[in-house]
Amino acid sequence: MIQGSRWFCFILGFLLAALIFAGNPVAAKYASYVVDAKTGKVYHATNENTRNYPASLTKLMTLYLLFEAVEKKKFTFSTRLSVSRKAANRPASRLGLKRGQSIRVKDAVMALIVKSANDVASVVAESIGGTERRFALIMTDKARKLGMSRTTFRNASGLPHRGQMSTAKDMATLTRAIINRFPQYYHLFKRQVFTFQGRTYRTHNKVLKTYPGAEGMKTGYIRASGYNLITTAKRHNRRMIGVVFGGNTSRSRNRHMKTLLTRAFNDATPPVLVAKAKKRKGAYRTPKRQAKSVAKNNDRIWGIQVGAFYTRKPAFNIARDVSNKYASVLNGGKVKVMPLRKSRNRILYRARIIGLERRNAYRTCRLLKKHRKPCLELDLPATVEVASR
Repeated sequence: MIQGSRWFCFILGFLLAALIFAGNPVAAKYASYVVDAKTGKVYHATNENTRNYPASLTKLMTLYLLFEAVEKKKFTFSTRLSVSRKAANRPASRLGLKRGQSIRVKDAVMALIVKSANDVASVVAESIGGTERRFALIMTDKARKLGMSRTTFRNASGLPHRGQMSTAKDMATLTRAIINRFPQYYHLFKRQVFTFQGRTYRTHNKVLKTYPGAEGMKTGYIRASGYNLITTAKRHNRRMIGVVFGGNTSRSRNRHMKTLLTRAFNDATPPVLVAKAKKRKGAYRTPKRQAKSVAKNNDRIWGIQVGAFYTRKPAFNIARDVSNKYASVLNGGKVKVMPLRKSRNRILYRARIIGLERRNAYRTCRLLKKHRKPCLELDLPATVEVASR
């Protein structure tokens, strides 16, 4: 009986360990990091040195070593890489390559960027390292040379392996290295469509499609990692690298990345100072209302959104309550309810306070989020159509 109990406990422990290792997005460790690609200046860092599962972000190192092989003339973009049985048997996401088939280096690059194909990652690994295990040692060695001190690779694709770990800061370091070392190939990360053997594959990187100035780079997901993302974006001749580990969903991860990048660009862009001219007696005076609009940006206005509802009244009420409660922090602004027409002609009423200073919008959102209240900073066109209650 005792022996049976021990056996039961052993089996139970084994199953629990398996579940823990499998992980899930909610349990994944969160980390984020934003850095200027050129100067290395850090604009945001949270748990940036926490080791996490990189998932398909791993393929950036695979691409780095493939670009390096082309640079060293080991391959050209027309070189055909052979597909082994082991590579062909890699699980999805994959191109569905067959044993004995071959693929051009050019197609391999695009398959890794757009499709995030695991079978192609193994093909590249075996072509450069002989075996994927040996290639992983080359990857880790390269990581150390680049300054990625907390990264260890065990495969070329990012498929689950308990020893394959990296950090948000290390992945930003790798991204900077790709941009600076291989500028001639960097533009490929912006591609959203890839065609191979008559079939067209489209990127599922929604940030690349929807964020103004986005240029790449890579998404990643396994159960143990949650939803990971690296995004590079350029505005006002300044390029930012954003890294997010451990998102609960792809949608929330994408929203968070956009927020982090927007904040970084805003912090990096100094305000334009306008010198005040001395008033001459009898000179024409700009009306106060007009002067106020000039003091703000003629093209943009700042605000916050504190909720969204399918009826107008609760939207107005929550915006009014926030406006009253945080009046000293907001330092102005008007309560506005902005309609957004959704599918099936439903209208979503967004509760907003607009006409704020940028820093006041961010300060208010920080306070609201601290108390677990929804808040989103807004950078809107001055001509935006608004509907008051």
